[in-house]
Amino acid sequence: MLKEIFTKSKKKKYATIPSETAKQDVPEGIMTKCPKCKKIMYTKELVKNLKVCTHCGHHHQMNSQERIESFLDEGSFQESNKDMVSNNPLGFPDYIEKLEKDRQKTNINEAVITGTGTVNGIKTVVAVMDATFRMGSMGSVVGEKITRAIEQADELSLPFIIFTASGGARMQEGVLSLMQMAKTSVALKKFSDNGGLMISIMTHPTTGGVSASFASLGDYNIAEPGALIGFAGRRIIEQTIREELPEDFQTAEFLLKHGQLDAVIPRADLKDQIGVILDIHTPGGDLKW
Repeated sequence: MLKEIFTKSKKKKYATIPSETAKQDVPEGIMTKCPKCKKIMYTKELVKNLKVCTHCGHHHQMNSQERIESFLDEGSFQESNKDMVSNNPLGFPDYIEKLEKDRQKTNINEAVITGTGTVNGIKTVVAVMDATFRMGSMGSVVGEKITRAIEQADELSLPFIIFTASGGARMQEGVLSLMQMAKTSVALKKFSDNGGLMISIMTHPTTGGVSASFASLGDYNIAEPGALIGFAGRRIIEQTIREELPEDFQTAEFLLKHGQLDAVIPRADLKDQIGVILDIHTPGGDLKW
């Protein structure tokens, strides 16, 4: 009897490992850990706050659908060139299979979505790059869709807004990918010569050939807080110049300080502040700030 009493009152030395069944009772993705402050929060609360950490203000990545829903007026977006898909011009091994896997994972056909919509009632052409599809890399279809969007804005005399998020040119398409830098830049030059307004909003990350072409050619160049923006990687630059770079090098705040951006705008304020810019450039606008 005494033996049973003392046995039952003993505390376990080690924590019990949850069973597989218990693990499955917790829905996947219900919690999100912030990569900056390491705090854990409910994913629903993070999404409700436009994917901005409620503790430290870190801007988590948004996919293209989330971006469109948060930035454009509800129900105003009409997509264009939706069915354009990449082929495999260089016969790169497994490229088609990887593209198909990304299509299934993201439910989009390429790393950019283009179309028309309104921002606070002002109609505009938009292009939204998506880093969840091949890291937002720019292949021939991405370049073509962006070029067509610029030409559509020119034809309709509408502003052109692009959200950039990219790892750069897509290596599986080689020089065809690099050619998109020139093609999009030429289209923007024609658009600008015709009096068109282009607003570039750089999000994390905007790198490589995208940062060296259309992303930096806006009449207004804007970025979200903390966004990584640059051409070559930090380590490559340090090895080339044989100097240690500042800790905040290639961040949106660093670029703003050195005159390479016009503004760094928090996500919660982005729609209203872009709306003011559009209003200024719209005939009959209130010219308010």
